Amino acid sequence: MPIITYIIIGITVLVSMQGFNSKDFAYKMSFSPYLAKHYNQKERFFTHMFVHSDWGHLFFNMFSFYMFGEFMERDLIFTYGAAKGEIIFGGLYILGGLFATLWPYVRNQDSDTYYSVGASGAVSAVIFASVIWYPPLKMGLIFLPIMVPGYIFGPLYLAFEYYAFKRGGSKIAHDAHIGGAVFGIIYILIINIDKGKELVNYIFR
Repeated sequence: MPIITYIIIGITVLVSMQGFNSKDFAYKMSFSPYLAKHYNQKERFFTHMFVHSDWGHLFFNMFSFYMFGEFMERDLIFTYGAAKGEIIFGGLYILGGLFATLWPYVRNQDSDTYYSVGASGAVSAVIFASVIWYPPLKMGLIFLPIMVPGYIFGPLYLAFEYYAFKRGGSKIAHDAHIGGAVFGIIYILIINIDKGKELVNYIFR
């Protein structure tokens, strides 16, 4: 059973609901590079993953996480055993969310107006870990029901995120999405380099 997936979703829903009811709570949980640097509020690197801006934001992230998290957690348990598989999966999500804050932190550490919330970086890490783990896995967007293999979806998604990031003018943390995706790829290659070899062989077969 993908216990970690369900626990993360449950905690995130409950914490996000508290944030919906209290803007002050949501503010204290948000990621602020400025406060993390100048006021040593390092917990914000972690807490932002569990609070969201609204129900749509929460649903999109948790639905995406459920779809790919359940798959990854089950496969990691099958490959490494229950205890080790759960630890590896939990590390993927939490460390992915932390890694996703690094680029925004560098860019915004002296901006006292930048705040972000949401698990998008952690979810991106899980999605792109899935791409490396099983390249033929079908992927698509909720609002665009066209499914393509992960090894095709992944580069297209990253290209769009980079374009949107360079274009600017959006409240979406595209840099965090890219950071999480990069971490997910690196994480799988570290724990199982053979998955990288399988990806190359699959693409160029």
